[in-house]
Amino acid sequence: MEGYRVYQAADGKQGLNILGREDIMVVLSDVRLPDVNGVELVKSIKQSHPSVEVINLTAYGNIHDGVQAMKNGAFDYLTKGDDNDKILPLVSKAFDKAVLQHKVQQLEKKLEERFGFDAIIGESAAIQKAKSLAQKVAVTDTTVLLLGETGTGKEVFAQAIHYSSRRKGQSFVAVNCSAFGKEILESELFGHKAGSFTGAVKDKKGLFEEANHGTIFLDEIGEMSIELQAKILRVLEDGSFIKVGETKTTKVDVRIIAATNRNLTNEINHGLFREDLFYRLSVFTIQLPPLKERKEDIPALIAYYLKQFSSKLNKRLPKLGKGFTARLLNHNWKGNIRELKNVIERALILSDTDYLSPELLPFEFQESLDINSDIVFDLAAVEKSHILKILKHTGGNKTETARLLGIGVSTLYRKLEEYQIQV
Repeated sequence: MEGYRVYQAADGKQGLNILGREDIMVVLSDVRLPDVNGVELVKSIKQSHPSVEVINLTAYGNIHDGVQAMKNGAFDYLTKGDDNDKILPLVSKAFDKAVLQHKVQQLEKKLEERFGFDAIIGESAAIQKAKSLAQKVAVTDTTVLLLGETGTGKEVFAQAIHYSSRRKGQSFVAVNCSAFGKEILESELFGHKAGSFTGAVKDKKGLFEEANHGTIFLDEIGEMSIELQAKILRVLEDGSFIKVGETKTTKVDVRIIAATNRNLTNEINHGLFREDLFYRLSVFTIQLPPLKERKEDIPALIAYYLKQFSSKLNKRLPKLGKGFTARLLNHNWKGNIRELKNVIERALILSDTDYLSPELLPFEFQESLDINSDIVFDLAAVEKSHILKILKHTGGNKTETARLLGIGVSTLYRKLEEYQIQV
């Protein structure tokens, strides 16, 4: 009558078996069961099925059992007879809570699939070693320092560590320390008080507060000024900092993951990085390999990005033309995975067929192309045509066009003028 599907169990063991094979949201359990105490059963159910809500029913209610049931995670504890009119409304509330918790669990699962260790592509020994280290440290609260060239996937690793940690239900906040000047970065990280500087019209919460109980990823920390490094050190030491223009301290519980492509030992020797901060950051260091040292992973990365960008660009998943993969395998990849990702996206944009030919690759990949009558030999004409195609795809957005071309915006403007391209 209420629309619920009900399963009956004669004892605790049978009830746990049903929980194991059916999608149960709420359990109504007697306290006195033939094989187990119903209050203790609550603990077992919540350990194996945390989103399931349990309501204890008993004809012999007492305060001690009621308190223990709630401690064990029961939704409620009712005495039979006195509260029959409360059972259905209580089941309804418990059901709503269980559904919400189930949705949260599903969302967390999707986030972990998208940003967890499964998102790290590759079976090479180099990447597997880095991945194994990251998985071991993820379950702790230890500070992690990720080292590696630009584009090796440091943020992907930082996300995987966060979404595999006990903090995965809290915020993951990433900030590129090289993207801001000293004053702006200090305000971004720690917040400020209204009137503390020109333009500070109201109080602002910083990224450390936004990441409270979660994780903050400090990318390119080697670019941070010495003065700000002192404030980061204090957060690591006692979890406190002072906002810009403030006098009182703010406390946070934040895990710090830092990353850099610089040699911090050299930076210390030149007085550009604090030695004490380095030792606090490098409690657990992971070196990420450049793509040129894990070329056996390139085919898997190609397949991954083809699937991703085919969906994004609403195109059929293409086949790879003769020589396409070979040219990618022979490339030096100074820009690492980020460069590979851009190359695949650009090739898909330029392709007018269901396969990707080597001619769709950037100019530096074309050196070994066989000469035939279909190739345009005028390099300027090829470059102009290439730029026009990318401009058409981006709707004339010069910043996005420059990104896809792998050049600076100023370089793009120079080429537009050189080729007399009007946008």
